[in-house]
Amino acid sequence: MTPLPSPQQLRYLLALADLGHFGRAAAACAVTQSTLSAGIIALERQLDAALLERGAGKRPVFTPLGLEVVERARQALAALEAVAETAAAARDPLTGPLRLGVIPTIGPFLLPRLMPALRQAFPRLRLWLREDQTERLVAQLEAGRLDLLLLALPCACTETETLPLAPDPFLAVLPPGHRLAARERVPVAALAAERMLLLEDGHCLRAHALEACGLPPAALPGEEGFAATSLHTLVQMVASGLGVTLVPRLAVEGGVLAGTAVELRPLEPVGEATPPGRTLALAWRPRSPRAAEFRDLGPTIAAAVRGA
Repeated sequence: MTPLPSPQQLRYLLALADLGHFGRAAAACAVTQSTLSAGIIALERQLDAALLERGAGKRPVFTPLGLEVVERARQALAALEAVAETAAAARDPLTGPLRLGVIPTIGPFLLPRLMPALRQAFPRLRLWLREDQTERLVAQLEAGRLDLLLLALPCACTETETLPLAPDPFLAVLPPGHRLAARERVPVAALAAERMLLLEDGHCLRAHALEACGLPPAALPGEEGFAATSLHTLVQMVASGLGVTLVPRLAVEGGVLAGTAVELRPLEPVGEATPPGRTLALAWRPRSPRAAEFRDLGPTIAAAVRGA
């Protein structure tokens, strides 16, 4: 029988690949650097293969085979963890740790009312939060470092299972006294002639706002390379008269306009279409053993979105 690598050896290898430093990898695994190095050397001997280039300097350099083994090790550990998760979920669902990734245009506005609701509904659930942009959260989900994502659709997350929770329509934010503020609703077509202020590249809300206006990135008038890093900054730019923007209703209800004198107007839908916006959703790895648990979380999160 072929001797198999141990889970600990694979954890050493993944820590080194993810952190790129022997000392940091050892600390992450709660072992000494010599223990981690010895574990990886033992793994190479066991596989009769060189996973690292020797003499390449202080930073670890993986051989082509080593890079392939890293990805196989990631899949193997995820499968092992799924075995334990399946048993735990069947024994006592929605308890223990859950690593949740949230995008920055949702987290600050929803979590203050969501967290108390989750604590009340699932008192034995221990939630660990990670806030980041969609692309990086999806990568961490696929790598097994996160269990569940709370994000906005549409998104580049085709390799995940998703559960739509609630619509989150856009509202137009206008400088004080802006001509469009004279209307009860702002036609989307009217925004094409305005200087649209948006979040920087990487935020999915930027793409959602452009799509809502029917604008490609190159068509933005007078952008001059300026973009905000947060919705709060975006609103302050509008309040200073630099342009107009779109913000989700969730952010408005979460207080993003507090302390400003901006004008807020709903968007006018085109024909029978629903008002432009995004859809809040959960996403997880396909065939996750905790998929049923994640679906059970959906109603509680959707209720928090509605403010119920």
